[in-house]
Amino acid sequence: MLRHADPGRDGAACAAIYRPYVEDGVASFELTAPDAGTMAARIRTCAASHAFLVAERGGGVVGFAYAAAHRERAAYRWSCDVSVYLDAAVHRQGVGRELYTGLLSLLRRQGLYRVHAGIALPNAASVGLHEAFGFRAVGTYAGVGYKHGAWRDVLWLQLDLRPDAPRTAAPAEPLGPQRLPGPSGNSEVADTSP
Repeated sequence: MLRHADPGRDGAACAAIYRPYVEDGVASFELTAPDAGTMAARIRTCAASHAFLVAERGGGVVGFAYAAAHRERAAYRWSCDVSVYLDAAVHRQGVGRELYTGLLSLLRRQGLYRVHAGIALPNAASVGLHEAFGFRAVGTYAGVGYKHGAWRDVLWLQLDLRPDAPRTAAPAEPLGPQRLPGPSGNSEVADTSP
């Protein structure tokens, strides 16, 4: 099941999922894993402007995806950055695809135009997931971060949510955060993965 994250309910679970990406890998450039309170604050921040979703299996959170401002300057307001993180036990089971399907749908409804993702290399699985959604590489920051004894490159990918929109017309102002559709208008969606 896919649903909007609740800071108090999901902060600890999201922090636990994210911890190995910080401590053991290079997918995150953070050096100290955030605790439950810090993750709860991040959920609140992302949900206030864009979205923060979690996927549940068997009553527990197994992954999360979120969108945040691409940059703070006003002209960037039609763009955002996205990220997805999964518990290792559910890799290659369609959870990342489910999270991004829901997240990208919300961002389109919000009126955004461009979505960006930065991926520390190497990370073939993440690059493949993003490419499957139509993201295309737009550049690489070479040696931009130093972690676990080496300089790391970050590949930047971009997805155009409105490829047919005129490039010269002023866009409508983006809306506020959108809600997932669900039974009786609640914020939960039943699991539709195979």
